[in-house]
Amino acid sequence: MLDRLPSAAWAPPAPRRLLRLPANAGLLVCAVLVLGVSGGLLWTLGINYDGLTGSPVQKLHPATYLAAILFGLAMLRAGNPVAHGARSCARHPASVALLVASLAYFLNIVLRGAPGMAGALDTFLLPALVTILIVDADEETLRRLEWLTHAVMTANAVLGLVEFATGQRFFPYRLDGAIFETDTRSAALQGHPLGNATLTACYVLALLSGGGRLPDSVRIGFVLLQSAALVTFGGRSGIVITLLLGGGRVGLLLFRALVRNRISLPAAMLAAFALPLVPLAVAGLVAGGFFDSLAGRFAADGGSANARVEMFALFDRIPLRDLIIGPDTALVETLRRMNGLEWGIENPIIRTLLYQGAVVTVVLTVTTALFLREVAHRCRPGIALPMIAFLILINTFESLGGKTTLLAKFAILLLALYRPLPRWERGR
Repeated sequence: MLDRLPSAAWAPPAPRRLLRLPANAGLLVCAVLVLGVSGGLLWTLGINYDGLTGSPVQKLHPATYLAAILFGLAMLRAGNPVAHGARSCARHPASVALLVASLAYFLNIVLRGAPGMAGALDTFLLPALVTILIVDADEETLRRLEWLTHAVMTANAVLGLVEFATGQRFFPYRLDGAIFETDTRSAALQGHPLGNATLTACYVLALLSGGGRLPDSVRIGFVLLQSAALVTFGGRSGIVITLLLGGGRVGLLLFRALVRNRISLPAAMLAAFALPLVPLAVAGLVAGGFFDSLAGRFAADGGSANARVEMFALFDRIPLRDLIIGPDTALVETLRRMNGLEWGIENPIIRTLLYQGAVVTVVLTVTTALFLREVAHRCRPGIALPMIAFLILINTFESLGGKTTLLAKFAILLLALYRPLPRWERGR
């Protein structure tokens, strides 16, 4: 029977088979670049990614270039680019919509002569491409993606704790090489402290919600490590959200265990032994100054809360027509500095509205919401806590309103840790 079948019925054509291996490996490399390579690290490598000067080629994140190449390889492997595009629209409608919106956003910036062209692609095009590539990947690649995600997040946490202990930041955020000397928070691999705190908080909540395939002992160890690192990143909102949502999750799990009488004797003995040590450990950390910088952030936020109030005053100085189609960015910059907002507009929707206008803001907001909904549908149940945390935390600073890979990081985190179980595991 087999000798009568055409070879294409049971084996892919040779050119496509040759393209598959580098595509799978490239996807893993792309994920590592997204999760672990910040602007500070790129500066160390001689690439001025975050600065205003330098070559325009350097302003795009390397992961965006690689994702575009991998998407092109996928089209070549399909054999018919038109059919591949139609299939992508059918399988990933929201991701394709975000991709189109990002390109339209990029074109709008170019035509207006406004700054932020690279931000349009890194912030919105990259997550759309990465999501399409991950969803189309095979189970073995997805399994390796999960372990790479755990490895990068563990390295990020360890580096953050080392930076706190030594007082040395290895890859801090730089603007044309200049470091903000007053910001002593750990940067680790993520660069931006608030972006770092957001991703770490979502990772902790994902671990507490059953994300990933980890033994319970390893899961608990990861949660403790990431929680300690979260303090060094100094994101107040991230810490509060993690305590509220994570504490509620742990309390619910304990209540269910007590009701079902499923607490093992060794676990109970370990808890009884460890519980008295918790106050001693906290007291030791306080005495060692572990919480000093965090307490200082809560006591004096550097004008962050006032900035969230002052940013609304800018609307009074911009004509309504400009707010709809896009204000003059030079005027917005001047008004921003006059109102004492040197650190930026600390809300992505408000910032996009002030710099790009209502039309662009509505399109990006709607397509981003649909994109997150599509990512959620690609995941198995349990993503509620990290999703809620992400939606809250991205609205506490500039986040998606500027150039960032945060949305791509979050999509990778969910798709790697909550990928649906393969058929042979579902019956277990």
